[in-house]
Amino acid sequence: MLNQVVTRTLKASIRNHSQVCDDLDSHGFAASKLWNVGRWTILRVWDAIDHIPDADELCSYLKSHDRYADLHSQSSQRVLQELGEAFVSWYEQDDPDANPPGYRKHGDDHPRSTVTWKNQGFKLDIKYNRVRLSKGTNMKESRYAADYTLCEYALQTDEQTLDAVDSVQTVRAVWTGDEWELHFVCKMRVETADTPGEKTAGVDLGICNTAAVSVGDETLLHPGNALKEDTHYFRQEEYETEGENGPSDHAEWARQKKSRRQDHFLHALSKDIVEQCAARNVGTIAVGHPKNIRDDGDWGRHGNKRLHDWAFETLLSHIEYKAQERGIDVGRVDEAGLKTSKTCCKCGTEADSNRVERGLYVCSNCELVANSDLNAAENMRATVTPSPAEDRSNGCLAQPSVRLFDKSTGQVAPQEQVVP
Repeated sequence: MLNQVVTRTLKASIRNHSQVCDDLDSHGFAASKLWNVGRWTILRVWDAIDHIPDADELCSYLKSHDRYADLHSQSSQRVLQELGEAFVSWYEQDDPDANPPGYRKHGDDHPRSTVTWKNQGFKLDIKYNRVRLSKGTNMKESRYAADYTLCEYALQTDEQTLDAVDSVQTVRAVWTGDEWELHFVCKMRVETADTPGEKTAGVDLGICNTAAVSVGDETLLHPGNALKEDTHYFRQEEYETEGENGPSDHAEWARQKKSRRQDHFLHALSKDIVEQCAARNVGTIAVGHPKNIRDDGDWGRHGNKRLHDWAFETLLSHIEYKAQERGIDVGRVDEAGLKTSKTCCKCGTEADSNRVERGLYVCSNCELVANSDLNAAENMRATVTPSPAEDRSNGCLAQPSVRLFDKSTGQVAPQEQVVP
């Protein structure tokens, strides 16, 4: 077995929550106030010189602002980095119906924002499961106030302890809607197989079908129904309770709930993809990377919205680090120019008309019948296996094994077969 260093996020509950929740509330509210100051500053600069300042410029503008001193300097920097990234993401959409990042405020109240402490802002006591989180200058001014908040934590998994990791990079305090919890972002060593499998797999990422996997003689399809249902439901909950002065408590809850469920779905999906590949002796996975798809033109109001919500970068990174643990190589294949969805994986004929329907591909030359996403996945596999020996006309591209996300268990499992 070989050792590899990977990045992990370990979640922990706070055992002395009643003692530290007021301090963490103050930090969460301060992060929201700084976000709002940063947003106002961006709009002011944009109106004056038609330029959106990036994170470094924001930090430079606001370093002397009183709200910046509410948090540890690295924590304040992270808030403004997130704001800058959010504005860049919104601006690059070039969608007139999309709204820029809003103020974090409803009425006179501020929500509890996530607060991040980097290496200089926290100190771990692994022996006693405690972490000291530094306060900003303004929160230290009281003669009775401590310079830090001391949290006692309990990891939410029995499989790992912080003394088993190489280093803790950052600590985040995250409000779940009911209480605070801590997220430790760690560098840790994991054992991987000395010799990965010899087979190759191709993965096509999509919106309707979140992932299509081809291993040559077997194919797997992962529909995105559960994710679409959650997105529709929680977006309606959010929009119907949005107030004139910003998001209501219920709207904020719906937004956070949607984010957590999507994150769990992507983790469960990526875990299943890697496990299925490992079980089939796969040593190399080629994943289509549609990195420029948002720049390929106007997809219409609903199409642009779906593209904006499509978290393909997150899913791809999950697949990469989970595969790394098993010694499987993952290659990102730039889809630009490959035309994998239009090209027949059997004979190489390229034609738009071969896409008969959304999910059906019929080659006009060799008469191959395939699921269109699996045809693309097999084209991905061909980038690492140029001359595969499998017979692509054996029907597996048209009749894949379907694996569904089960909301009751939170896991991915084979679709139940109905016996007539």
